Amino acid sequence: MAKRQAEIDRDRCVACGACCKVCPREALTIFKGCYAVVDGVRCVGCRKCAAVCPASAVIIREGSR
Repeated sequence: MAKRQAEIDRDRCVACGACCKVCPREALTIFKGCYAVVDGVRCVGCRKCAAVCPASAVIIREGSR
């Protein structure tokens, strides 16, 4: 079964933390103040993080479980 999951474009991410604040599963964290990191186990691909990212650094990918 396919599973959507967030992916971060590290070159575009400004580490503002907006994605972390809206994630209902707490699947995102900011790594050393540089960029967001997605916990693939927690992420359900709900797209809330992508919707709030001011830098359009979040991409939702289709994957497999």
